[in-house]
Amino acid sequence: MNRFKFLFITLIAALIVPISGFSQTPKAPPGIDNTAPKPVFKTQSCTRDSLKRMTDLYIAAQTKGDISGLPLVQGIHYIENMVSADIKQSFLLKPMKADYTFSAFDTSTCQSFTEMIVTNKEAPYVFAARLRVNLDKITEVETLWTTTGHWLFDADSFLKYTKSQNWGEIPAARRDTREKLLYAANAYLDAFVDGNLEIVPWGYPCVRIEGGAYTAMGGETPDSGCHVGVPAGVNIVNRRYVIDETLGTIAVFCTFGGGVPGGGSGAPDMHMFRLENGVLRYVHTMTHLQQSSFSGGGAKPKGEGMGGGKPKAKP
Repeated sequence: MNRFKFLFITLIAALIVPISGFSQTPKAPPGIDNTAPKPVFKTQSCTRDSLKRMTDLYIAAQTKGDISGLPLVQGIHYIENMVSADIKQSFLLKPMKADYTFSAFDTSTCQSFTEMIVTNKEAPYVFAARLRVNLDKITEVETLWTTTGHWLFDADSFLKYTKSQNWGEIPAARRDTREKLLYAANAYLDAFVDGNLEIVPWGYPCVRIEGGAYTAMGGETPDSGCHVGVPAGVNIVNRRYVIDETLGTIAVFCTFGGGVPGGGSGAPDMHMFRLENGVLRYVHTMTHLQQSSFSGGGAKPKGEGMGGGKPKAKP
């Protein structure tokens, strides 16, 4: 073997040794086991049953006007008509028996939504609540309530029309996706910005109940629809969603406009939608706004300003 070949083989051997060394698992510092499995961090999850349990406790508390039985976290965030408030001095302390209760459950965000109708002549209410839950504790409660004197308020009428509607479970094979529900709600609310109706998945028949008033196009007929004109220039903002694919429902807590002339009142508002086969079937709305604040004065307007002869928008 000549000298050149010997040097070449020696150089290759020197390179191979460190390469093979790097293929081994390095030793951990004393006291540390680097062969142990890495920790798995679980994300929060909810079930319909767990959310229903929390919601049932909320309904019981509202019925009694007593929140002592609610599993509230320390520092609970409570919102009433879009304003943060003290839950110990809240609407929840008003005892009331509901004539109708509907709840939906969002297992993706651990929230629930409840609509309640109280026809008590002395203290009628139509109101909605949103709960946020974490580890079987309620971390946030939002309430939006309406009563006598508020926008189109009529608890008896709201109950009458709602009881005739089907808000039950939709067969699994026919359920709309979460994305489709979110699109439908946003398309409807966004139509108030520029009056664009083409983006909304209108369905027929479709019924809209607003505060208690039946404001669907075509009146109380089998072919009534919600596909009617909307005003432009009203930006519905501060949207918070509760989406339930099982019930085809999405509820949106929001602010009706920015509170500027011609741009909506800025009043606390709730819109709830039901989709079937990808199109709108029912719309419920309630707005915490005094009827006397409407720009038309004391006259009772007819709906969200969606059509000829109706007001252009809530003030």
